[in-house]
Amino acid sequence: MAHFNFAKDISELVKMDGPMQKSTLMRWERKAQEAGSSTSPSKSRCKTPGKSGTFSGGATAKTPKTPSLSQEDKSAKGCLSGKKTKTPGGKTPGKQNAYQDRFIPSRATSDLEYGHFAVTKKTTEDEENDPGEEDMNNEEYKHKLLEAMEMKDRKILSFRGKAPEASRPAMNSLNVLYSCSKSSAKQAPTARHIPRAPDRVLDAPQLMDDYYLNLLDWSAGNILSVVLGAAVFLWNAETGTITQLMELTDTNDHVTSVCSVPESSFLAVGLSNGSVQLWNTDQQKLLRTMSGHPARVGSLSWNAHILTSGCRTGAIHHHDVRVAQHQVAELVHHNQEVCGLSWSPDGRHLASGGNDNLVNVWSNQIGPQQPIHTFSDHQAAVKAIAWCPWKPHLLATGGGTADRHIRMWNVQSGANLGAYDSESQVCSILWSKEYRELASGHGYAHNHIRIWKYPNMAKVVDLVGHNARVLSMAMSPDGTTIASGAADETIRLWKCFAVDPKSKKSTHDTSAPVKSKQTLGYNMCIR
Repeated sequence: MAHFNFAKDISELVKMDGPMQKSTLMRWERKAQEAGSSTSPSKSRCKTPGKSGTFSGGATAKTPKTPSLSQEDKSAKGCLSGKKTKTPGGKTPGKQNAYQDRFIPSRATSDLEYGHFAVTKKTTEDEENDPGEEDMNNEEYKHKLLEAMEMKDRKILSFRGKAPEASRPAMNSLNVLYSCSKSSAKQAPTARHIPRAPDRVLDAPQLMDDYYLNLLDWSAGNILSVVLGAAVFLWNAETGTITQLMELTDTNDHVTSVCSVPESSFLAVGLSNGSVQLWNTDQQKLLRTMSGHPARVGSLSWNAHILTSGCRTGAIHHHDVRVAQHQVAELVHHNQEVCGLSWSPDGRHLASGGNDNLVNVWSNQIGPQQPIHTFSDHQAAVKAIAWCPWKPHLLATGGGTADRHIRMWNVQSGANLGAYDSESQVCSILWSKEYRELASGHGYAHNHIRIWKYPNMAKVVDLVGHNARVLSMAMSPDGTTIASGAADETIRLWKCFAVDPKSKKSTHDTSAPVKSKQTLGYNMCIR
């Protein structure tokens, strides 16, 4: 009975496509009715739109003469006059096709019952031919499917190797600012106790918050030199006394770096006007002033009687403090400020780091030369430079905020021994003299000191206490304590490399006679 009801609905819909029985006459119908009112008093509207000239009275209407029409108006007039048109097949269309929209199908000429039957039949065939889950898991079905797709011995996605690394310009230097998360460094087991709190905290007002300056040094005489604005202060670690060594009178100048002579009481002081001063800390006396740099001197390093200074222009000068004409060589390879300088323990190599993200390794030859190695792996300024005390050819360098990696180098072969993410800006690096460990001072985003286990570079401990970035670090003469100066204007002493007196005897007392001999030699040499 369902198909009879369906047919009944279809017939009702077909009636809706017929002409409207009660509606207002068209303008042309009204004119035709007025023109034929004299011949036929009773007219009715057109029954079929296809034959507009035939009325119910049986009379043929004559439309009034009109002016010449365009081609479109003629075609429209032909349609309204009731002329029959033929389709390309020669057949006359039905009465209802004249006013139908070409985008709406005609229900009168459509076989909806057959269409419904065809759709349901197609759905039934698809269900019969569709394999079930059991058939799809069948190995025979999979085998036939691969053969039909000609992919029996192929893979849709095939990876033969790693993707090539992006070039340096394609690397985003700001990615590090949004990738500081929880520490991912693995923890190294340690049997010794490392205090998490500082042993002492010193107040350091006017300690400049400048990443490119080196404002802290700990001499062999156990004197800690600190730069505070335009003055240099000396703190005696044994007695705790504080002495002001010098202060600049010009308010536009300030001290930019300090570095003490190993096993001596002489201190080199770099200034913002480009000059370098030599001071005797025992006598608190200025020995000489050496000029030559056109801009501030941000880094200093000693190698016997040769003092090496790095300038903001990128130039490096060798000064022989024994002669009046002190400048004996100039090294030019950096194109931006030199913020890190360090001679190797054996005095054979000099490492320099700059704001141009380069690390250069130089020989100890005096005279113009090109660097032995140039390392360009860092993505930020390189200030942290430190040589391994038990491997003179091993160099550790650290990059700034956009890099935050500590990298190991073999200066003999020029090989990169590894890169380790410190998750923060690396400001300074110190190697331990007693343990196979190193300490690194960090800025954004953690502002802490981390101790690493060498050679696997596993984290031993994080020393947290500073509220701002750690700008500089210095090691005590006995190698047990680290002094860290930070932008929060404090200096904290961390006793993190303490030596067990039972396992190893300290040799700190035996350095006194050597110190006196070295001091005497420098007093005779410096002019």
